[in-house]
Amino acid sequence: QVQLVESGGGLVQAGGSLRLSCAASGRTFIVYAMGWFRQAPGKEREFVAAISWSGTTDYADSMKGRFTISRDNAESTVFLQMNTLKPEDTAVYYCAVRRGDILERRDRLYDYWGQGTQVTVSS
Repeated sequence: QVQLVESGGGLVQAGGSLRLSCAASGRTFIVYAMGWFRQAPGKEREFVAAISWSGTTDYADSMKGRFTISRDNAESTVFLQMNTLKPEDTAVYYCAVRRGDILERRDRLYDYWGQGTQVTVSS
């Protein structure tokens, strides 16, 4: 089993920044990709960003240029730096991990999920 714990969420004004962290523990895979997803009230969960073990990244179009995903393999931690936040970024943000080194946008292909951290952007 793999446990994922997100942190760093909170309330921020539009235009502000937040940095989310997600620490993995337990029986993590030798090589794994990590992703961030979010779910706003009344909406489906959507892909935000993903990073491979080797550091290749992928972003949803609406996050490109504003969000940056990174990871520290030694600490089994993935980060999401969010800048120029907008009210429409308000959501619960989840991190997830999947076996292997292939980036993936489909949430059903991730193996483990965190509990989520709330991000609220006020206008």
